[in-house]
Amino acid sequence: MKPVTDAQVRRLMEEMSKTGQIGQAAMKAGMDRKTGRRYVAAGKLPSEMRQPRWWRTRHDPFAEDWPAMARMLAETPGLEAQSVLELMEAKQPGRYNDSHLRTLQRRIRRWRAEQGPEREIWFTQAHRPGEAAQTDFTSTAELGVTIMGQLFLHLLCVTVLPYSNWQWATACLSESLAALRRGIQSALFQLGRVPRYHQTDHSTAATHQIAHDAEDRTFNDEYKAVMRHFGMEPRTTAVGAKEQNGDVEASNGALKRRLEQALLMRGSRDFADQDEYERFVAKVVRKANAARGPRVAEEIEAMRPLVVERLPEYTEMGAPVASTSTIRIKSCAYSVPSRLIGARVRVRVFEHRIEVYYADKLELACDRLRGKTARIDYRHVIWSLVRKPGAFSRYVYRDELFPSVTFRRAYDAIQSAKPGIKGDMEYLRILHLAASTMESDVEQALVALLAERTAVTADGTKKRCTQAADSTCLPCVPALEAPLVDLADYDLLLEQVAS
Repeated sequence: MKPVTDAQVRRLMEEMSKTGQIGQAAMKAGMDRKTGRRYVAAGKLPSEMRQPRWWRTRHDPFAEDWPAMARMLAETPGLEAQSVLELMEAKQPGRYNDSHLRTLQRRIRRWRAEQGPEREIWFTQAHRPGEAAQTDFTSTAELGVTIMGQLFLHLLCVTVLPYSNWQWATACLSESLAALRRGIQSALFQLGRVPRYHQTDHSTAATHQIAHDAEDRTFNDEYKAVMRHFGMEPRTTAVGAKEQNGDVEASNGALKRRLEQALLMRGSRDFADQDEYERFVAKVVRKANAARGPRVAEEIEAMRPLVVERLPEYTEMGAPVASTSTIRIKSCAYSVPSRLIGARVRVRVFEHRIEVYYADKLELACDRLRGKTARIDYRHVIWSLVRKPGAFSRYVYRDELFPSVTFRRAYDAIQSAKPGIKGDMEYLRILHLAASTMESDVEQALVALLAERTAVTADGTKKRCTQAADSTCLPCVPALEAPLVDLADYDLLLEQVAS
């Protein structure tokens, strides 16, 4: 016999209120007269009359050993059920196995709820409009974004207003002060307003460790200068308490899910350059912010207008050009034109690139080094190397003088035929040719010589480049006849307009 449901009893009560006949009401509700009389007398639904089950339907496999397990959990609260089960299996082989894990997990969960240690309580905070902004860095490796086919390993610097969840994000390569400064001011200039506080976690971009007290951290001078410029009060989370930056931490996952969906709809994860990718991120973020209109309006109303100028997104420093035709910036070596040897240049260090100036003229602009310690452009040093070929074999930056794998293969082929300084001289002549003409043409010539298993020489490479240049035909410009124009057509057009 099927148990009576709440719906049947409700129908029973409805019919009883209409007719007052228990037999007729029970029949329409689909139950026996005696059953109906019992529910009418009780005045309760079946779900309200059901008693909780206190007895076990199966044998408890842990009945004998549970007191020992409980003592183990009391002494070591962090133990998980899997570890406890492994300990019991080791003490009593053959008695327990993995099929008992779920039962033990439920038993431990109940013990912790009834007799376990007190747990930390999280206190939900009420945010005030326009009071603070929170900034955090988050990794985006799972997005798989590429720039011109190359994996773009980057972070996002995310700024959030906790009251409205308005957010802004900029791409960066590390958790540096330059990245933090760029992220903060990009967000503020998007808002056009300034909150009272700016909150970060204990990243070294904003704070540094005080040697005499591990619990005492203070803000970096450069970070404090940024805060003073925008008129915000800096504050940070407690050491090891990243949950105090919870709003921005929580928004990171939501932002990356939106970006993932936008990438799927875009149909490609490849971008022409970082600027195009940042425009893509900005479009996704603006769309999300548009749905937060009313609360964002409250935030903007409560904040001060932004009246200061944008800070430069670089740090400037001076550097002497050594006799090696290099400068050292942030422990990395960069080559510059040799005519600057002995001079002192001015260097702007951006988060992604560096710019080298001499007498207000831009002499070098290149990507900032990441994971390497030197960037040597062979065009800067080749003119001296061809005069001093003996220096090549033990040159500390020799590996930087192979522009591509093709040039390295060509050098190895030359060395197998002409080992030693003769091979070095031959390769340097090829490199000189690349610096004097077009590197791409020289590389194509080397590819052809290597494919034909022909001896790689400077003269042979130059001949190939010349032949390729001669065989290149310029497109012919077709001869077009000038059409004859009949001015009567214009007169007819003017008559139609006038009429």
